[in-house]
Amino acid sequence: MTKKLKIAFQGEPGANSHIAIVEAYPDAEPMPCPTFEDALAAISSGEADLGMIPIENSVAGRVADIHHLLPASGLFIIGEWFLPIRHQLMAVKGTKLADIKSVESHVHALGQCRRIIRKLGIRPIVAGDTAGSARDISERGDRSVAAIASRLAADIYGLDILAEDIEDEAHNTTRFVVLAREAKWAAQGSGPLVTSFVFRVRNLPAALYKALGGFATNGVNMTKLESYMVDGNFFATQFYADVDGHPNDRGLAFALEELKFFSREFRIVGVYPGHPFRATFSETRDQ
Repeated sequence: MTKKLKIAFQGEPGANSHIAIVEAYPDAEPMPCPTFEDALAAISSGEADLGMIPIENSVAGRVADIHHLLPASGLFIIGEWFLPIRHQLMAVKGTKLADIKSVESHVHALGQCRRIIRKLGIRPIVAGDTAGSARDISERGDRSVAAIASRLAADIYGLDILAEDIEDEAHNTTRFVVLAREAKWAAQGSGPLVTSFVFRVRNLPAALYKALGGFATNGVNMTKLESYMVDGNFFATQFYADVDGHPNDRGLAFALEELKFFSREFRIVGVYPGHPFRATFSETRDQ
């Protein structure tokens, strides 16, 4: 009998990360963890085989601070998953919309459902996560309190959905990365690939400009570039980037060579297949 893959995620059963695992790895065993750090520790220790970590949302922006978590953990990205986020307003069975006085959920979920919260005139209360708020209101049995969470959470905790798909923006989507203990580079030429890396430029005038010049001259598409401070130092800036392609592709190899020349630290954290969802958000080119 084949052993089930165990995949760690931050949150409680019914969280969006749980749904992403069910979609991406239907036969895996989801493993809930209280914090992102706990989820990464479970992968590092071998308690979990993989991790499903949300890193950005099309409405709320950055989610998990992967830039701090990844370098410190020594883990690698081996895949990505995009999940359209559909929020449901739920309450204990028998509750009517008119009964509700307040709503609890993760701060991002509350921010993504402002219109209905304002329309109903109810008070938003920040909770640790979406599924946790669903569990809490189920246990309390208070009909004046609702939660915003997933349909899966409503099923798990026996709640009635009072309003469906209440998110303000239809494009509301979260990008997750799949983390593993060991690097597992996708094969060159195996389809659209993403290479993710972190780097820190040398302390020279225009070092970042020079470090990134090779991507332009070699026709490499950079889809993400984010900066973050190292150890609270305002002048020690590290960067996280995603680019299209494989490090052994001619253009990307030259670009990375140039980047390394102007960088004091450089580490590839993943080479993995681009999710098909990427094909849906290519920009219209200016005429």
